Amino acid sequence: MANEELRLVAAAQRGDVESFNALVRLYEGRVYNLCYRLLGDADSAADATQDAFLSAYRHLDAFRGGSFRSWVFRIATNVCYDALRARQRRPVVSLDAAGETSAEEPSSFQIADTSETPDEFALRRELARAIEAGLTQLPVDQRLVVVLCDLQGLTYEEIAEVTGANLGTIKSRLSRGRARLRDVLRQEELLPLRFRHEGEE
Repeated sequence: MANEELRLVAAAQRGDVESFNALVRLYEGRVYNLCYRLLGDADSAADATQDAFLSAYRHLDAFRGGSFRSWVFRIATNVCYDALRARQRRPVVSLDAAGETSAEEPSSFQIADTSETPDEFALRRELARAIEAGLTQLPVDQRLVVVLCDLQGLTYEEIAEVTGANLGTIKSRLSRGRARLRDVLRQEELLPLRFRHEGEE
């Protein structure tokens, strides 16, 4: 995959639009997933995803190798930060976004498991929605590293590429974010009853 990715990037940098479109198809789902969890609603995430890829296309000459995924994630993160800053100046509240997953966006928690009973599937969906809602209450720097590590599966080194933060800062934000997410879920009673007492003394 890495060699194919580099081939597509090199071709795109030479002006091959179809190669860039192939990169978009390769990563648009994951970029949307990131934007959705940072911004909390489908429309904003779709706009941010489009803006991120447009910016990536315009600045392809600035890509100097390494992981294209991490590079485009960093662009998408910056687009989301801009959107969040704009939202703070002109707040728009989406009541639906906190507990629902867009039909366009396959949740990382919704992987099909044919061995599940209907009750188990329902409980897992309930937990997924609770986590989605809890994520929106984290400070954005903590939310970002939790999403990148726990939902996108990036390594600390890859998260450093995306965020520009050092490894110590990333580990600290991740630890605080995970702890705060657990606290938010318990305090706000977002965590389904079955899970609320697990891990408690």
